[in-house]
Amino acid sequence: MKQPIRVLLVDDHTIVRQGLARLLEEKPELKVVGEATNGHTAIEKAKKLQPDVIILDIAMPRMNGIEAAKRLRKQLPAAKILILSMYSHEHYIHELLETGISGYLLKDSSGRDIIKAIHAAMKNETFLSPSISKVLVETYRSPRKSSPRTERYKKLSDREREVFQLIAEGHSTRQIADMLCVSISTIKSHRSNIMEKLDIDSPVKLIRFAIRLGLVDPDL
Repeated sequence: MKQPIRVLLVDDHTIVRQGLARLLEEKPELKVVGEATNGHTAIEKAKKLQPDVIILDIAMPRMNGIEAAKRLRKQLPAAKILILSMYSHEHYIHELLETGISGYLLKDSSGRDIIKAIHAAMKNETFLSPSISKVLVETYRSPRKSSPRTERYKKLSDREREVFQLIAEGHSTRQIADMLCVSISTIKSHRSNIMEKLDIDSPVKLIRFAIRLGLVDPDL
């Protein structure tokens, strides 16, 4: 008998994970092998569980789906990554496709589409929600320049992006240092570099920017 496709679900909303798990477990060829609530835990669980497909949200605490996708692609290149998100920001789509994801679906997608995306990924095909395809087509027809600040965000290093998100979530310098197992002075240095690169002069503006990017859920 053919082995089922092993799936890891990553979303910080329990109800979303439970709904997805129920949907997928109805299919005998699919098996949910684990769940995670943020990108950091997703990487740890993916290394341990070795899933075939990882379904990732974008806006999650600790580490968002974009940074998690990049690290997963490096550390588990055989795993297929599908993004399932509320956000269809143009810069997300391009950055994630460049990372090598196998699909990008919006959370209003049908269960049938999610299952089709998993099977497409296993055939090394890319599956996009119609609305995501539309964004790509519109960008191709009439390319728009990203905002200067969005362009600056792209210049942050992986570590700076991680610190940026934790600052935006309201963690103190000491808490971030403890989470990342580095010194307080290192985090202060990262914070200074981030503010300078983004041309942001206050933590409040930094939080607003993170919310606009969709990296931090304002309800968290």
